Amino acid sequence: MKTKGLWFAGGLGVLLMVFVLTGCVGPGLYSIYMDYDAEADAISDDVKAKPGMAEKIVAVAEFADARDSSGQQIIGHVVEKDGFKSPIFPKHVLAGRAVSGGIKKYLKKVGYRVSEKMESWDLKEENILIGEGGVLIGGRIDRLEIDCRKGFPTNTYESFIKLTVVFADREKGKIFLERQVESRLSQEHMGFSENILSEQASLVLKNAIEKLFEDKNTIRYFQHHLMQSGPLLP
Repeated sequence: MKTKGLWFAGGLGVLLMVFVLTGCVGPGLYSIYMDYDAEADAISDDVKAKPGMAEKIVAVAEFADARDSSGQQIIGHVVEKDGFKSPIFPKHVLAGRAVSGGIKKYLKKVGYRVSEKMESWDLKEENILIGEGGVLIGGRIDRLEIDCRKGFPTNTYESFIKLTVVFADREKGKIFLERQVESRLSQEHMGFSENILSEQASLVLKNAIEKLFEDKNTIRYFQHHLMQSGPLLP
């Protein structure tokens, strides 16, 4: 964890230096939070853990970032009034870890037992760690755009996320479900701040996660395979 954090900080520093040296820096660089708010809204009873499910293990792997590798640390742009684009970076964690962390928070909120370990999985069936039981959830970020276009009298905020989410049975070593989910938000606001950008990023992530698990087929397959797998936690 510490090594990964140092890598993220170092990589971000190098990328910022590239922007400076190449003259690609506009009026500013922006850094925002992207975090699922587990306390925000009520949850449908359909997605809550049923009797017996709360003892089974759900593991979540860090999401891969399938966007252009040259710009994975950038999650959006602020378009200044003169048309110049200033990059937006995630604060503290990369986007893939923010998505996985959001899913873990959501599942805990609705009553499932979630492993604290952030798993590593490349979404290939042959690389599922077999024998520990429970359900493994992984995925990738296909698109992520947190943007603001400054204007007068209002600024236009637009956010979009598209995820591919893969569910696997760890006891059988088989993928049983793959889903794509996306969420889009648009807002006009007279003010501009990194806090507003953070709210947009967190809300678009929240909407995507809730849309995924509130889908009747998704939650039915997830709960079915969770109950069929083992072992129980002590």
